Amino acid sequence: MDKEKVFAVFGNPIKHSLSPVIHAAFADQFSISLKYTAELIESHDFEDSVERFFAAGGCGINVTVPFKSEAFQIAAKASQRANRAGAANTLLSKKNAIECDNTDGAGLVCDLKENLSWVIKSKRILVIGAGGAAQGILEVLLKEDPAYIHIANRTKSKAIDLARQFSDLGSVEGAGIDDIASENYDLVFNATSAGVKQEPLSLPTSLVNEKVCCYDLAYGSAPTEFINWAAERNPMGLTDGLGMLVEQAAESFYLWHGVRPNTKLLLNQLRTNQLS
Repeated sequence: MDKEKVFAVFGNPIKHSLSPVIHAAFADQFSISLKYTAELIESHDFEDSVERFFAAGGCGINVTVPFKSEAFQIAAKASQRANRAGAANTLLSKKNAIECDNTDGAGLVCDLKENLSWVIKSKRILVIGAGGAAQGILEVLLKEDPAYIHIANRTKSKAIDLARQFSDLGSVEGAGIDDIASENYDLVFNATSAGVKQEPLSLPTSLVNEKVCCYDLAYGSAPTEFINWAAERNPMGLTDGLGMLVEQAAESFYLWHGVRPNTKLLLNQLRTNQLS
């Protein structure tokens, strides 16, 4: 029997993570023996925790809030996707060197197109947040040829800098959250950590209506603050980030194991609470 391989997801908070369940289910599809745990990492201890994990024989790490930018910075080698985002959600060790990738964007677009049948081309897009989560999705969204992307962030300068970083790929601009022009968007993505932390966002009440689709990149056992806020405004489409989570996990799984799992059955099971 093959030796059990060890993987983990690092984050803070982390207790809500479904990644161990997802990767265990993927492994069952291929009879792969693995151990996958969710690890709460303190903000000052991320790099040391990564080094200890790999030194102990760990094979791969998924990275979630708030460590995606740091994960990119500590890697000796980065994929094109991670380089473009300046953030990483997947780490692996090759020849005693840490390499990183970013599967978030691929996971999001797969969920939007394959699972939700949402159209991105020619749509007006608002991305709320300018951290690692937003960095990971901008390239793939812009490659789908939207009309434009507006990035809104509490710290205005960070949104402007991020927009400039991706301006060669299409029409993208950055501004403060207070500068959001309501009734101008077809798709609204919440890429802030407010969803995980259950913090309210101060958004224009007229931002969402029956013609707008809303997507929270976060997920949880209970609806996020953004999901609850948007639901009150009867959007045309509304979802959390569970589909993105499953699809980006499948991409990470492929990087680690060289096989691509079937996501549809697992996503249906998770949506109907058949797995926990």
